[in-house]
Amino acid sequence: MPSPTRSPAWQTLADHHRAAGSLHLRDLLKDGGRSEALTFALDGLVLDLSKNRITEQTLSLLTGLAAACGVEAQRDAMAGGDAINGTENRAVLHMALRARAEDGFAVHGEVAAVLAAMAAFTAEVESGARKGATGRAFADVVNIGIGGSDQGPRLVCRALAPYRRRGLTPRFVSNIDSTDLTETLNACDPETTLFVVSSKTFTTQETMTNAMTARRWLTEALGSDAVARHFCAVTTNTEAARDFGMTEESLFGFWDWVGGRFSVWSAIGLPIALTAGMDVFRDFLAGARDMDRHFLETPLARNLPVLLALVGVWNRDFEGAAAHAVLPYDQLLEGLPGYLQQLEMESNGKAVDRDGAPVARPTAPVVFGQAGTNGQHAFYQLLHQGTDLVSADFIAAVHAANPAGDHQDKLLANFLAQTRALALGRDAGPDVPPHKVFPGNRPTTSILVDRLDPRALGMLLALYEHKVFVQGVLWNVNSFDQFGVELGKELATPLLGALARGGEPEDLDASTRALLNRIRTVRGDGDGGGRA
Repeated sequence: MPSPTRSPAWQTLADHHRAAGSLHLRDLLKDGGRSEALTFALDGLVLDLSKNRITEQTLSLLTGLAAACGVEAQRDAMAGGDAINGTENRAVLHMALRARAEDGFAVHGEVAAVLAAMAAFTAEVESGARKGATGRAFADVVNIGIGGSDQGPRLVCRALAPYRRRGLTPRFVSNIDSTDLTETLNACDPETTLFVVSSKTFTTQETMTNAMTARRWLTEALGSDAVARHFCAVTTNTEAARDFGMTEESLFGFWDWVGGRFSVWSAIGLPIALTAGMDVFRDFLAGARDMDRHFLETPLARNLPVLLALVGVWNRDFEGAAAHAVLPYDQLLEGLPGYLQQLEMESNGKAVDRDGAPVARPTAPVVFGQAGTNGQHAFYQLLHQGTDLVSADFIAAVHAANPAGDHQDKLLANFLAQTRALALGRDAGPDVPPHKVFPGNRPTTSILVDRLDPRALGMLLALYEHKVFVQGVLWNVNSFDQFGVELGKELATPLLGALARGGEPEDLDASTRALLNRIRTVRGDGDGGGRA
């Protein structure tokens, strides 16, 4: 399709942006009707766009851009199972993972079968029917994965900690750095540890290296027969998992129409079900389905994921915000910035469009963040007074998960104050020296949920998934491949051989050769081929 950024709708927005160049949020926010006009809600989740430098006309023009770019047609093609991942010729059906039979996804039967298997396995662990090899109940669930096979369940297990069943602790290992696995295993007892190995292909280097080391740790303590009781896998490569030592009832299916960063709703979420219960996991899925139905059925002008995406494009491409902060004012959501880094930057961090041409405008911003109020004492200085514009999402729950005194009032007061300060700023004056001037006019979106329960969490994550999809359509990029992660992996293989067996890869650049030789010298691997 023609580049959306060269379309008449985009040009109209560019003209509108130039005309609105002098608008300041401190003036826009004097409009008493602004908040109501720019605030949208769905079942206890509120999206307030009023502290972005937009007007109702801006939003109308942005909605027109979405229509002109075919967002609705692309959305329906995704839901219909079309191979919208064109570079890999794959469907994109993560919505089917949380759907009901009546939603009409052709793969519903396959998904239901895996959910049933998860429920049966979870019930066995919960009831004690499945124990470790020595007959003791499990106390720790160690998830071994990386990327979406780690980030999703790690985030959700932390966020739903108040719903965790007593006696079963979720732990996560992803980094190939041996410290990650070693420190985790030091906190576990082989007799009471259940491992979940999550790898679509069962060949991912980091995951399988960690899995083999964990297997060795277990068998040294309990013998090789213990593997069948203490390991399960989420994979498409069932043959390799059986060779590893796992039994049929410990294997959970996966599909190539689910990308890793969209997979927490699948059997990748097994650690969630094991530690919080299958009912909690199903509530989490139900919240995502609520957002899916809203996304599929609601007109663009009132569609929360579409609106969030449009304002993001406005801030990135018209306002010039190259970075975007995710700021959850809830300690249970401390993993959300990292999760959204992968979701957004791996999906839309592309410089080539769906037709193979260079993109005409910037795509995904750099995503970063930290739980409030910690971030206020780290990087908010730059948000308020730095030379670069940074947009931000502020996220909070009205009710605390763990009420204590006036903690929640103080947390929410900071949540409200920061967006107000970023919007309004503070002018110079007789009592305000230059270093205390705040320019304001910094765009923020506020997302508020009544409470962070499983359903609300599902809605929140699905909101961001659909936002990323819509932005991919607007930038005309394929949000569902990730070839940018492959080159480094390809180059690591010959370097691994060089570190293990000596020699060096052909055509090695001088900088990498010097670093390789330095490593060999420090390790005492001969003379290192010369010192750096």
